[in-house]
Amino acid sequence: MTDMLVRLYELPDLCGYTKKMEQIGVRVRRPNVWERPLLMDWVKEYFSLSWALECETAFAVRPPSCFIAVKYDVLIGFACYDCTRLNFFGPTGVADYARGKGVGTMLLLSCLHTMKDGGYAYGIIGGVGPAEFYVKAVDAIIIEGSSPGIYERLTYHS
Repeated sequence: MTDMLVRLYELPDLCGYTKKMEQIGVRVRRPNVWERPLLMDWVKEYFSLSWALECETAFAVRPPSCFIAVKYDVLIGFACYDCTRLNFFGPTGVADYARGKGVGTMLLLSCLHTMKDGGYAYGIIGGVGPAEFYVKAVDAIIIEGSSPGIYERLTYHS
């Protein structure tokens, strides 16, 4: 899996995505500290233990360096930044049944805009699975020679 680079100074505006989320009853927000166990359990159950451990890092700072998507008080997605490494986006995931509705894009943009506001000019999307998604959403480009990158020494399997 390769890494991708995003120009944070040329991100799509959040306004249209925010309105779309409101129309489908989805709120994207930072998690409260007491929601950490719920988020950790959910990520572990639907994705992996290693992602849950990365996600836990988001709670080491205030406010947490992650966003969650909630529909009718049910967690349907999450996205983290500055967890794997500083200036890295990820991990991120959306429940199967909630995909294709813009939730992943809204989570991505929420994190990337926050990274931009924090002073970064570029962001790295680490260990990309669906490269086409990132190209379409934020015009990300592949970083040549970045595979396996920082994940080379990953030895834990869940």
